[in-house]
Amino acid sequence: MRSAAFAACAAALALSACATSVTRMNPDAVKDISGRWNDTDSRLTAQEMISDCLSRPWLANAQSSLGKNPTVIVGGVRNRSQEHIATDTFVEDLQRALINSGKVDFVASSKERGAVRAERQDQDLNASADTRNANGQENGANFMLDGVINSIVDQEGGRSVVFYQIDLKLVNMRTNEIVWVGQKKLKKFIERPAASW
Repeated sequence: MRSAAFAACAAALALSACATSVTRMNPDAVKDISGRWNDTDSRLTAQEMISDCLSRPWLANAQSSLGKNPTVIVGGVRNRSQEHIATDTFVEDLQRALINSGKVDFVASSKERGAVRAERQDQDLNASADTRNANGQENGANFMLDGVINSIVDQEGGRSVVFYQIDLKLVNMRTNEIVWVGQKKLKKFIERPAASW
């Protein structure tokens, strides 16, 4: 009887030791577990690069020649690194930093425009004349921001150094002139037990 109770207690302890544990965190908290590109890298890189972009002469020149804030669109960010990176999240971070600056106007991406155009077509058929939004009234972008994420991995045994280079370019849509080039470099040193590689 005693051994059965002990066995049941030991089994319960073993099961509780294997149970999943979840701790809620502040979304801005930095927690690097794997060493791979993560939400903190995305957010901080976007903030730093957009801050640099908006402090350069192209902005004042554009505001002066246009007589208003320039309109920007993010074309896309290509992932050429050696790992999966959710570039959509990085693009959203870039958009948020640009919009919240109040220094540029922003238009929807090609993916988002498709949904808006479908809604306008639906309005043409179903909305009253005084609430309908007509086609052909969209604002065009003056500048397009796009870029690429590259990485280099140097690995030996359970240790590795991962180097990321993020390059962004802002292009004048009318002239194809590159008006700003930004670059951010990140380097991470990772140590793991050799068995986990």
